[in-house]
Amino acid sequence: MESKLGIDFNKVEYARGIARKIADQVQDFVNGYTTVAVERTLCRLLGIDGVDANAVPLPNILVDQLKEKNLLGEGVLFFLGSAVVETGLSPQEIAEMVAVGNWDITRGHFGSREQRMKALQPYMEASIRRIVANRKRRENYIATIGEGTKPYLYVIVATGNIYEDVVQAQAAARQGADIIAVIRTTGQSLLDYVPYGATTEGFGGTFATQENFRIMRKALDEVGEEVGRYIRLCNYCSGLCMPEIAVMGALEGLDVMLNDALYGILFRDINMQRTLVDQFMSRVINGFAGVIINTGEDNYLTTADAVEEAHTVLASDLINEQLALLAGLPEEQMGLGHAFEMDPMLENGFLYELAQAQMTREIFPKATLKYMPPTKFMTGNIFRGHIQDALFNMIGIWTSQGIQLLGMPTEAIHTPFMSDRYLSIENARYIFNNMRSIGDEVVFKQDGIIQRRAKEVLDKATVLLEKIEREGLFTALEKGIFADIKRPKNGGKGLDGVSPKGKNYENPFVEMMLNR
Repeated sequence: MESKLGIDFNKVEYARGIARKIADQVQDFVNGYTTVAVERTLCRLLGIDGVDANAVPLPNILVDQLKEKNLLGEGVLFFLGSAVVETGLSPQEIAEMVAVGNWDITRGHFGSREQRMKALQPYMEASIRRIVANRKRRENYIATIGEGTKPYLYVIVATGNIYEDVVQAQAAARQGADIIAVIRTTGQSLLDYVPYGATTEGFGGTFATQENFRIMRKALDEVGEEVGRYIRLCNYCSGLCMPEIAVMGALEGLDVMLNDALYGILFRDINMQRTLVDQFMSRVINGFAGVIINTGEDNYLTTADAVEEAHTVLASDLINEQLALLAGLPEEQMGLGHAFEMDPMLENGFLYELAQAQMTREIFPKATLKYMPPTKFMTGNIFRGHIQDALFNMIGIWTSQGIQLLGMPTEAIHTPFMSDRYLSIENARYIFNNMRSIGDEVVFKQDGIIQRRAKEVLDKATVLLEKIEREGLFTALEKGIFADIKRPKNGGKGLDGVSPKGKNYENPFVEMMLNR
């Protein structure tokens, strides 16, 4: 690929090599640990679902019993396999017995490893088949009714009531949206369990539950058939239940997941050890399910200066790319994040934004890049805001972004109305149509503002990656290297849910998904 920016791709590959070393260091740590969220994920992959009389999810009941007895590191499959060998019951039936106090999951160790795995095999294969079927369903829809052209138009719904979300989502699809993101209710990322069933109350969004996923998937399939275009569904698998929500999304046919390696550490104060172990399992699942992941680098520029700290976004994208590759996630499923967040009063700010968007596209040519709209400097002046969004949309089509999260003129005022969403979709469709081929037609001045800016950001990102490699990612996060936020390695939420793997530990799903 010839660079419009005059980027030296040898420098890019050097930076990518450093990022791989950083990711390998992280993976060495990840391979030795499990978490309560990973083990609950394995329960769900064996078909365990539902809640007890107190609305506690059955996967939590099983895994909490292991944690209380300091047996988490042996893994839930060891104990469930033993129980299935001994009783001949299904994992779901065993979980229900444990929930009413009729069974101790840690009692006895029955059968050999081969016997335990053979006993669990039918349940493992059932979930694998269900995820494969969902992937084929998506591929068949796209092959038969088609989908929108890139950049995909991505809009949010966030009423708090899943049934109201359906109304808003179907309206947005009719208006031209390609991806519907159901914003998750405020604070759910800090819950160490997943609520159960359909929900009708939420603040700032709607609870991410498996039933809510099912309801919205069905609604989008219906409207997709009506408008003759496959509509993708996005939700969040970040936070303390990252891999658990990833598998629930895979089982219900979601297409896009907000799935970060660093965002939860920086912006939700979730322990870095917990997050980095959880992100690996969640990305293995998302890769297997054909889900596009969205990473959270764009958020760095909401707390740090978008001009001075742009290189931290690129450095994080490179690390995220390598962590995703280690989890078997192909480049085409990487919605690496970046954002249009410079002060609109900055002279030539548009040129800097254009440089960074083009740079990101050239460095990650196969990725379904997710480009985030202006938010930090939206003031409530809807007219200026609409112009800022228009400039953002111009860069999106100019630089061939993958996912364009549409800004709203009422950003910083209220959750968007359907009319606000219509104006934003109309804005994007008008610009995308009128400027469709501008990226093929316009070249940049040699050693001009745009080329110099891209080279500067790449050089600074490389220096930062070198520093992170020397210190290790954990230490770098402790020093506040991203977003000017410092987090302790042994602090934050969820550390007590991390355990080194024991001698009996098994997780065959990683191998099954990576190999298939």
